Amino acid sequence: MPETPAPAVPPTPPVPLAALLAREDLALRQIAGPSEPAVVIHWAHVSEMADPYPYLLGGELLLTAGVHIPEAAGSGRYFDDYVSRIVAAGGAALGFGLAPVHDTVPPALVAACDAHGLPLLEVPPQTTFSGVARAVWQLMAQARLAELRRVTEAQQSLAAAASRPDPVPSVLRQLAQRLGGWAVLYGPDGTRIAAAGRGPEDEVREALAGLAGLAEVVRPIRAHAPTSAADTAAGTHLAAYALGTGQGFVLGVAAPHREPGDHTIASVAAVLLSLLTGEHQSGAGAARSSALVRLLLGAPPEDVAPLVGGERWVVVHARPDAQVPDAVAASALGAALGSALVDLACDVVRVLVPTDRVPAPQPGWTLGVSAAVAPHEWPSADTQAARALARARATRTALVRHGARPGLDDLVPGEEAQAHARAVLAPVAANTALTDTLRTWLSLHGSWDRTAVALAVHRNTVRQRIARCATLLDADLDDPDVRMELWFALKHL
Repeated sequence: MPETPAPAVPPTPPVPLAALLAREDLALRQIAGPSEPAVVIHWAHVSEMADPYPYLLGGELLLTAGVHIPEAAGSGRYFDDYVSRIVAAGGAALGFGLAPVHDTVPPALVAACDAHGLPLLEVPPQTTFSGVARAVWQLMAQARLAELRRVTEAQQSLAAAASRPDPVPSVLRQLAQRLGGWAVLYGPDGTRIAAAGRGPEDEVREALAGLAGLAEVVRPIRAHAPTSAADTAAGTHLAAYALGTGQGFVLGVAAPHREPGDHTIASVAAVLLSLLTGEHQSGAGAARSSALVRLLLGAPPEDVAPLVGGERWVVVHARPDAQVPDAVAASALGAALGSALVDLACDVVRVLVPTDRVPAPQPGWTLGVSAAVAPHEWPSADTQAARALARARATRTALVRHGARPGLDDLVPGEEAQAHARAVLAPVAANTALTDTLRTWLSLHGSWDRTAVALAVHRNTVRQRIARCATLLDADLDDPDVRMELWFALKHL
């Protein structure tokens, strides 16, 4: 598949020229050239060079005060050559500033812009070029924010669609709706498995099917990383994404317009479809489904563990540092940890990882890792991972592992330890908030601030709860012996 050349314009949403003309504070006026809504600019550039071609990248609003114009320019080809060079360089529009050099825009420049189809703006004396450039950047920032919001909303809706009972058709429908076009999933033999949206003409369908075959020529280097190819047919923008399943599935998209964020949205859909098709087509996916069914039917965990690989496991609890995790982020974390056994629950992602894949810190995540356990100990490992995550967040550590060395627990029989815990903690046992706060506070050596962070409450709330515990337990919580006894009891409550 041939490489697509890098665009000559930045990957930010362009600014419609009409939006710049609508700024009353600038008082710009278009006096020549096409006034079509499709005219957009990517930046503003000031130049007084007679030949600006070498200094333009394309997409500029070129601003000039006409300092470079010779006195006899109006009687020759100066303006025609000047405008033709701007157009050849890909300039989007020309802004001519009045005063102090010229009181009016030269008529020959107006005629040249009309002849070459270059929009010409008159910049009044009270409007500075820097003010025009600032307005362009402000409009670009607004467009960028709107585009980011659009992409974020699309990602959320696609993730929600992937969790529906009919995930593949739902993802395709949502993608077609977001892009205002047609989305189709091709099978390994090139047949159309599912489609959504308004179907294009036959010519476009055939071109998209051919593009899908091209995208499949180069397989993804790593799992769930789709390769893509793009083209245009009959005025319709086409894109094809070879899904990272290794099974030959390809996502095709046809849309009448192509916005800057469309590729990102389609890529998210491709990743989700990679996960969905890979889960149902791979042997590992079948094994996991079989293990789940057997667990639901009452088989003990140790009997089904061989189906998903590994004799000993660790449980990982993870929270992202910046935002609430979604399905895509959870799957990506599982892939980074080397396990597809991922559970997304509220603001925590849980991953079951075989011990031959040692969990390492992940950028942007805080992790709590349990001790290595056999399958029948998975529930206790889940609790260990949750506590390790709370400690990691409180201490602002990227990864905390549960310590599993022998201690007092080995000296006291389990039933006696539990009976002792119930007796000691009876005054607070019914109040989960109090017991959780006491446990966290003790684990963090009585730190009010770290406990507040771990529990996501105010530090004054922590103080009030600990004071309440001290009153109900009739205990001096500053006494290390009391703290040790309470910690021992909490472990067995």
